[in-house]
Amino acid sequence: MDINEKKEKDKRVIALLEKERLYGVLFNRQHNFSWFTGGGRNYVSTGTEKGAVSLLLTEKKKILIANNIEAPRILAEEIKKDEFEIKEFPWHQNQNKVIENLIRGKKIGSDDGFPGTVNISNKIDSLRYSLTLPEVERYRALANLVSAGTEGVCREINPGEREDEIAGKVSEVLLSEGIFPIVLLVGSDKRIEKFRHPIPTDKKVSRYFMVAVCGRKWGLIISLSRLVHFGKVPLELRKKHLAVTRVDTVLIANTVLGRPFAEIFSKGIAAYQETGFPEEWQNHHQGGPTGYQSRDYKVTLEEERKVEPSQAVAWNPSITGTKSEDTIIAFPKGPEIISVTSSWPKVKVPYGEKIWERPDILEV
Repeated sequence: MDINEKKEKDKRVIALLEKERLYGVLFNRQHNFSWFTGGGRNYVSTGTEKGAVSLLLTEKKKILIANNIEAPRILAEEIKKDEFEIKEFPWHQNQNKVIENLIRGKKIGSDDGFPGTVNISNKIDSLRYSLTLPEVERYRALANLVSAGTEGVCREINPGEREDEIAGKVSEVLLSEGIFPIVLLVGSDKRIEKFRHPIPTDKKVSRYFMVAVCGRKWGLIISLSRLVHFGKVPLELRKKHLAVTRVDTVLIANTVLGRPFAEIFSKGIAAYQETGFPEEWQNHHQGGPTGYQSRDYKVTLEEERKVEPSQAVAWNPSITGTKSEDTIIAFPKGPEIISVTSSWPKVKVPYGEKIWERPDILEV
C-alpha cells in the first residue's frame, strides 16, 4: 500500500478513537479489512460480510487476529508483516474467545457489534467515504476492466442463449482478471419488465437482455448495467430509455461536493415527473454511495448525509423495462463517470451547461 495512503488511513482511525474516546476499534467485516489494508482479502467464503481474520487497531498497535490456517496466507499475500502484531491461535480454538481476551476491560468500538464492544459501524463507514489518490487510481483501473469485459461479452451474445450462459460468460471474463462479481443480474425480454432484480435463469434470450454487475477487486466495487436489443429498439422502449438516462444524468450532474444526498434525490424524482414517469421511482431504489460496498447506503428523502470529497457513488434509476447505471466519483471539478468505454453507444443528454453521455441500448 502506498505510504501516503497508509498514513491517511492511520490518521482517520486515530481521529475516530479520540473522538469516540475508545482504546481501540475492531474490524471484523471484509470491506473494512480491505479498506484499511489497501485491498487485502481476509475472507474464505464470499457469502458472508464477516471475514475469517480480524483487525484490532489502537493508537499504538495494529493487531492481526488469525488462526493457524489463515495467518500464513494473510502474512504472505495481504499485509506487510512489520506493520502488524500477529495474534495467531490454533484453528480449533474459539476465535471469539481469543478476541474477548484481547479486549477485556477496554473500551472498544467495532463494525459489527461484537460482544463487549460499542457498535460504531456507521462511524467506521464514514472513514471510507473519501477515497485517497491511490484508491482513485485503482478504482479507475477496475472500472476499465469491468466495463470493457462486460460490454465485450454483451456484444457477442446471440438470440437463443440462456441467461445462465450469459452470466457464466461475464463471470469468466471478470474472474480471469481477479474481479469477483458479487452481484450479477441477467434478465431478458419480459423478465426485465417484471423484475427489477432478475437473477439469471435458464430462460433463452429472444429480443432483449440486460446485464447488471457489481464487480469487486482490491475491495473496491464497480457497478454498471448494459442493455442489448436484437433489431431496432421499439418506440415505447426508446421513450423509456431516453427518460431514464435523463433521470440518471440529473442525479449524476447534481452529485457535487457538499450537496445533501436528499436534495439530489429530490431532483431525480422531479426528473421522473418531467419525463412522464412520475411513479416509477417508487418501484426500485435509486442507488447511493459506493466504494467498498455495493452501496454504503441507499439514498432516500430522509437521508441527512452530504456528498464527500472524492466519494464514489452509483445511481441506478429504472423505468419498467429499462435502466441506467454507472459508477462515478465526486471531485471538486465535478462528478467523473469512470465505468464507461468509448465504444459503447451513447445517449447525449443536455443538462446544465454541458452535454452528458449515458449508455444507450446496443442494437445488434
